[in-house]
Amino acid sequence: MLKFFRHIRQNLLAENKTGKYLKYAIGEIVLVVIGILIALQINNWNDHRKTQKYEQEILSLINQNLKSDSIALSIELQKAKDAILTTDLILEQVSNDKYNDSLKHWLAKIICFERFRAKSSAFEVLKAKGIETISENTIQQELIAYYDESLYNVYQAMEDVESAFNLDWVPILKSDFKDFQWRVSCEPIDSKAFFTKPSTITQIKLFNDNRKGNVRHIESALIKITEIRHLIKVLNK
Repeated sequence: MLKFFRHIRQNLLAENKTGKYLKYAIGEIVLVVIGILIALQINNWNDHRKTQKYEQEILSLINQNLKSDSIALSIELQKAKDAILTTDLILEQVSNDKYNDSLKHWLAKIICFERFRAKSSAFEVLKAKGIETISENTIQQELIAYYDESLYNVYQAMEDVESAFNLDWVPILKSDFKDFQWRVSCEPIDSKAFFTKPSTITQIKLFNDNRKGNVRHIESALIKITEIRHLIKVLNK
């Protein structure tokens, strides 16, 4: 093609048709520029399609991760709520001077802790690629809010419970209990003596407050998950 255009230009020069040559040269330049612009546009279209495809794929993976998180967090939420209700039962029984066998099973349900780790592999891949890859700014912001804020709060709340167990309850279990089976049985040497100590009631109430912190932060994280999954669904329509 280039040889063809060159041949035409040479003929025009040979025939001393300078005016036509200039017009032709300008026209040729215009055609070349148009060709370049078309090629760039096609390239941009291809890049846009690739970006859209990547966005759909990574959001699909993130959505799957969020679904898993939602299931796991819902389980942890129920455990925390059950522990709070059980704590209330214990405090009610003790306030009425009732020290029956149920107490050792109820204690086992509250003197424990949970661990949770979110499925964040897809979000980590997105961060490495660049979160700006996501076209919807609201989704970007909500993802950051969930992974960097909501999850941090959940982890911190759960670590508070675990820390209280290790630092506060383990020494008590060693000194004041004759039996401890994880989540099954937690039996004091002398139930009445143990529960009539003001420090025991205070410790149980503090542990209960930690559980309430779990509930607040887990519920907040679950709300955030629902919002993000809805935004992803709307974007993919």
